[in-house]
Amino acid sequence: MAQEFELKIKEVIQRTYNTKSVRLELTPGVDYRAGQFMCVTLKSEPVCKRYLSISSSPTEKGYIEFTKKLTQSDFSCALDRLKPGEALNIQYPLGKFTLDDNPSDKIAFISGGIGITPIRSIAKYVVDKNLGTDMILLYANRSVKDIVFKEDFDAMQKAYPKLKVAHVLCEAAPDFKCTVGLINAQIIKNEIQDYKERKFFLCGPPLMVEAMRKMLTEELAVEKEGIITENFIGY
Repeated sequence: MAQEFELKIKEVIQRTYNTKSVRLELTPGVDYRAGQFMCVTLKSEPVCKRYLSISSSPTEKGYIEFTKKLTQSDFSCALDRLKPGEALNIQYPLGKFTLDDNPSDKIAFISGGIGITPIRSIAKYVVDKNLGTDMILLYANRSVKDIVFKEDFDAMQKAYPKLKVAHVLCEAAPDFKCTVGLINAQIIKNEIQDYKERKFFLCGPPLMVEAMRKMLTEELAVEKEGIITENFIGY
């Protein structure tokens, strides 16, 4: 059940040229599940509120983190000015974009841009707990510089052989392994060859999530019961 707190900022991290993470001092005894989200209210003028996925894992102790792409919105501008020691009002945990109590042996993630945040939380949890779940991530971005948590996923792949990350970029990059283009059914077949055996987690802008859901069910005959979705509204 969601609860409201005033939490102090522990650290602000620049993830990419236009993405920041904010780590908050975690209130002891309030648990959340990997993949859930929170309601963040900034003490700004005007007061700004957004629902943002939790990008940290419950295995990362002492803080809870959200990550946002910075735009020209009032919320993004206020967030960009935040400093350690300031306080935010938080309501959490919210949402059901989570693993089952007994996770599937094989799961696949399809994400675009900042939609990676809850997936990072889930993947980090599986890796830290060494759950044995086989995970494939198909991650779409415009270019290499737009990849959020690239270093984290590189490290997770080295530590956990059952995690594979496949990048799909609009712009090719020298010496970087990726598929150039937009995610389509053939790319899914190429990168997730056993896709019919996997449970899918889709996260990103609503139009992308709906397009991926239709592609999986209509073109690849994936059962709709095996697809979990999370929409990111209002970048």
